[in-house]
Amino acid sequence: MQLTALIIFIFTYVGIIFTRLPGINVDRPSAAFFGAVAMVVFGVLDLGEAVKAIDYNTIALLLGMMIIISTLQLDGFFSLIARKTLSWSRTPGRLLVIITFVTGIASAFLVNDAVVLLFTPVIIAICRTSRLNPVPYLIAEILASNTGSAMTITGNPQNMLIGITSGIDYATFFFKLLPVSLSGMLVIVGMVRWFYRSEFRPGRVIATGENHFHYRMPSMKFSVPIFLGVVVLFFLGKIIGLSIPVIALAGASLILLLGKVKPSEVIKNVDWVLLLFFASLFIVVEGAVKAGLMDAFIFGSVLTGDLEGIVKLHGLSLLMSQIVSNVPYTVMMLPVLKSLPGDILWLTLASASTLAGNATIIGAMANLIVIESAEKEKVTIGFRQFFKIGLPVTLLSCLISIAVLWLWL
Repeated sequence: MQLTALIIFIFTYVGIIFTRLPGINVDRPSAAFFGAVAMVVFGVLDLGEAVKAIDYNTIALLLGMMIIISTLQLDGFFSLIARKTLSWSRTPGRLLVIITFVTGIASAFLVNDAVVLLFTPVIIAICRTSRLNPVPYLIAEILASNTGSAMTITGNPQNMLIGITSGIDYATFFFKLLPVSLSGMLVIVGMVRWFYRSEFRPGRVIATGENHFHYRMPSMKFSVPIFLGVVVLFFLGKIIGLSIPVIALAGASLILLLGKVKPSEVIKNVDWVLLLFFASLFIVVEGAVKAGLMDAFIFGSVLTGDLEGIVKLHGLSLLMSQIVSNVPYTVMMLPVLKSLPGDILWLTLASASTLAGNATIIGAMANLIVIESAEKEKVTIGFRQFFKIGLPVTLLSCLISIAVLWLWL
């Protein structure tokens, strides 16, 4: 059984790493789904064990947030944010600061993948109207979306996994990782200005092109207060006795009921493929755990809740996130960290796996979303072009993360 599980596990992660294999129609979701089914077909898990392996709390949180975000998207909430904040931009430097912090903070509460998907066309349109090179601003958007999302459980899928599995409450998670995200965003602004010095000459005034923004204010009178209420309840969840997934689902149900967008349109926009991907990964990893494959990992025996453990986990996250991307890596690490006491390593995994996504184009899904969206608008960001700024930003951010987490010890 162990050999069977190993073969299935390897094939699954090879499909996730390379996304395309010669002669096989495989991508990340299909590779994970095949691996999950294979674990059952070949007897590593029975169907009951496979169903129990799925973390329904994480699936529920993802679903609830997707419904809320989908409604806000259809209402034009993201366009309103872009219009109100970017209207303050009168110089390239100010535009860079606003894009970085608006993207980072929005990503913390609205899931970074959705934020960059909606912000990218807006940023390109503004840059073209203002005759600016969009590349520095898109790179800042990518880096900020990952860095900002590190501060909350709802910022990205891997943090949702960590938050639900570890049991750390929303407020504690937020306040302990807030310094990492804010400091990281300052690093992004400084590094982008340094690498693209010619783009930020003093004295240059730009237009913001407000005609590109469209939104429905009457509809947002219902959806935005519900979303804000959900965020407030996330912080109060421990006090009122409601879990984060339940709060997200309650907000999703209310926004469908009271919002002015057809529920069928909202539900159609939910990323069901991502939910299948997550459910499948849970099953694959559970099969590996049952077969004893995870026992072969020495990570658990060398990771400790001190400075040395924090540094090692940052290094491991930086390496593995470039190989398999940060979400599959996080799923793989969940059973390892479950055997270790304390919250500090959970927070370290959240911070490190998210920040590590900034090193290369393939480090995080948000990176690929921006680059693919930009290519549709005939804006190209090359691997080396991104890497030369992404790597130093990642290393500096990780050093800040190590320092902050060490102080929390």
